[in-house]
Parts: sequence; C-alpha cells; structure tokens
Amino acid sequence: MMPMQAQASPTPTKKLSAQADSRPFPHVVPFKEVYQFTIAIKGIAPSIWRRIQVPGCYSFWDLHCAITDAFGWLDYHLHQFTIRDPGSGKKEAIGTSNDAGVVGDDLVPGWKKKIANHFSTRNPTCDYTYDFGDNWQHSVSLEHILPKEDGAIYPRCIAGARACPPEDVGSAAGYQRFLKAIADPQNKEHAEQLAWIGGWFDPAWFDLRLIQFGGAALRWDIA
Repeated sequence: MMPMQAQASPTPTKKLSAQADSRPFPHVVPFKEVYQFTIAIKGIAPSIWRRIQVPGCYSFWDLHCAITDAFGWLDYHLHQFTIRDPGSGKKEAIGTSNDAGVVGDDLVPGWKKKIANHFSTRNPTCDYTYDFGDNWQHSVSLEHILPKEDGAIYPRCIAGARACPPEDVGSAAGYQRFLKAIADPQNKEHAEQLAWIGGWFDPAWFDLRLIQFGGAALRWDIA
C-alpha cells in the first residue's frame, strides 16, 4: 500500500527578514508515522489544552498552523518554538520574524526544520510562544509516535478543553480581567468588554466537532 499523502505548504510569498528563504518542501509529502502532541496554554487555570495528531513529515511551520487551528488562534501575530537541538544540546529558536528580524538573528524559519528531526522520546517537549505582545506561552509535549490510520485525515484534534482566549485580550492576566468583567454586570468594564467580544463568551466552551484545519498556504496568506 502506498503511504498516505499529506499536504505540505508551497513557498510563501510574504516578505521575511534577510535570513529567511523559500521553503524547499514539495507540495505533497508521503508519510507513515503520526506525531501526537498535547499543547496547553501556560499560566491559566483551569487548563486550556488540545491534543492533536499530525503527519510525521511536518515542518515546524505546519505544526504551528495545526496548533493555531486547534486552539482557534487567528494567526495575526508572530510565533516561536524553543526546543533543544538534539545534535548540539543547545536551545534553538524556530519560527517567524518580521521584515526587521525583531525576534532575533538566530531565529530559524519554521519551514526549514522538520519536527521529526527534533522531537523524539528523548526530546519530547518544547515551548511555543504565540503573539509576542500578549506573550501566550504554550507547553508542547510529544506523547506518541504512531502508525497512520488508513482512511484518517491529518492533522486532526482528538481531545481538548475550554475556549481559546480572544486575540489581543492582553496576556493571561488580561484574560482573567476580561473574564471577571464579563461575568459581573456591576463591573465598570462589563458593557464595554461584552460588546468588544460580540455579546457572548463562555470560557468553558469547547466543541471538538467544530475544529477545522486549513492549509498552511492559506494560513501564510492571512498571517
């Protein structure tokens, strides 16, 4: 049987800093293994988390797209993975920078690095930061490397809990203030915050059936 095909992203068109170049990966990549991760937002209780399965051929850019889709982040902001390099043992920064390279000269573009070359049972965790303003810190943990299931569509989310915080709510502390305001009609910011969020927000809401994964190429266009 031929390996299942996974959609990989074409070369991005958005301008990057000088160290970033075109993605070398083909449009369709075969894979036999699936990486299962649990990702949780740090600094918030009860925990906001997702469990996802992604093709083993994925790059860190593809993993970023899967994480943001699973949580509901809109990918308006920069991101960065920080993971131990298995070869050197040193921490490596992988992600996206803007035209000025503000994230740092040592940042490696995510599409240049494969997750299979970094994650293993000996190196199962990394940190993931989304939005350097609100500074959403996530823990990323590799749970299993599994054989793909015939007929399954990857990536997919298989479990999770609680709603993703709104974009630009102002970090974990800002999110807590937001929740306090919308829960209390006597709070001076109640009406303003409720209007800002569109009239309704339930932090406990999570519906696995509504999670959809878009192509990484489309994500690049809106990032």
